[in-house]
Amino acid sequence: MARRKSRQFLTLGSMALIAAAIAFAFWPRPVLVDTGAVTRGSMIVTINQEARTRVHDAYIVSTPIAGRLLRVDVEPGDAVVRKEDIVALMLPTNPAALDIRTREQARASVIAAEAALRVAQANHNKAIADKELSDRDYKRAATLASSGIASQAALDRAQSAARSAEASLDTTEAAIAMRIAEITNARARLIGFEDQGLAAAIGNGNNNQIPLHSPATGRVLRVIQQSETILPAGAPIMEIGDIEHDLEIVVELLSTDAVQVSVGNRVIIDKWGGEKPLAGVVERIDPWGFTKFSALGVEEQRVNAVIRLTSPPVARANLGHGFRVEARIVVWEQAETIIVPSSALFRHGDDWAVFAVENGTAHLQPVKIEHNNSIKAQVVEGLEQGQIVILYPSSGLSEGQKVQQRAYN
Repeated sequence: MARRKSRQFLTLGSMALIAAAIAFAFWPRPVLVDTGAVTRGSMIVTINQEARTRVHDAYIVSTPIAGRLLRVDVEPGDAVVRKEDIVALMLPTNPAALDIRTREQARASVIAAEAALRVAQANHNKAIADKELSDRDYKRAATLASSGIASQAALDRAQSAARSAEASLDTTEAAIAMRIAEITNARARLIGFEDQGLAAAIGNGNNNQIPLHSPATGRVLRVIQQSETILPAGAPIMEIGDIEHDLEIVVELLSTDAVQVSVGNRVIIDKWGGEKPLAGVVERIDPWGFTKFSALGVEEQRVNAVIRLTSPPVARANLGHGFRVEARIVVWEQAETIIVPSSALFRHGDDWAVFAVENGTAHLQPVKIEHNNSIKAQVVEGLEQGQIVILYPSSGLSEGQKVQQRAYN
């Protein structure tokens, strides 16, 4: 009898232990989650896109006449001064005998080239007057801006107008040089084998070498033709530009992004190779879009936007023409706002929501979001600073469920 009772006690005890083990195994436990805090701080929304640098006013040095180009001695990166440094030398081809009709045509070409030179000189005089006026306007705008009367935008427009006037002046001077070269070219057609005196007169006393001067102050960007060869008139030889003061950035924006960008938006230039990002401002957005295929073969509509660098040249040393950079155009920014990690957001019906953690329990909290940059989101309603939210909430998470912060070793 005693043995039977002890056996029953052992059986009941074993069943109780098994029931306790099963209950412990299936007892609901807190879900391990990642959490983040709702903070207050500054936030910006940017449009990020790869871009490239370029010299705004790049000059192509070309052959003024058909002839033999001597070997070019300058190298890319060499500094040159406008109208002082000789960047290349040419020898004219041997003149051919002219018949009466060809000679008359050549004389008519000389007259036309001289008339074109007078037009170019008149345009040059106008450009000088426009530059003087724009310089006075810029000085006046700078004085008014320093006194607080004029806005910074008015000062920027006056500065842009002054730069445009200076570029127009350089263009007219280059046009005069081109017209002079055209006159020289037209007169050269009049030279025949019997015109040895005229051939010597247009030479410079050094085997009739024709010097080609630099059309701008800056650096040699690239040498297109370096070896000695025979070239026709107008063949490109090299490209020259001012990298230090005339460098800008061109970014190809998606057309859907371009409509969000405005002239004057602040730009952060990153991943250009330097230690610190550069600063810039959107100067122009082209009104014309073009079709481009992405690396995956997707057809995209792109729009060119031009960014003016505002960082000093010393901050962007060694940044040259055609370099790759990453442009982050700021389309919205605020210095003080409530911020929640974007990874905590999910759709709840037509609105946004998060799971807020209170006393180890997840609570569904609808929120109103104004701006989102895929990393942080601006909260207008629904959350306060210091609240804890669940990051990357799973579809199985529900209201009132116990949660616990995941531990990382």
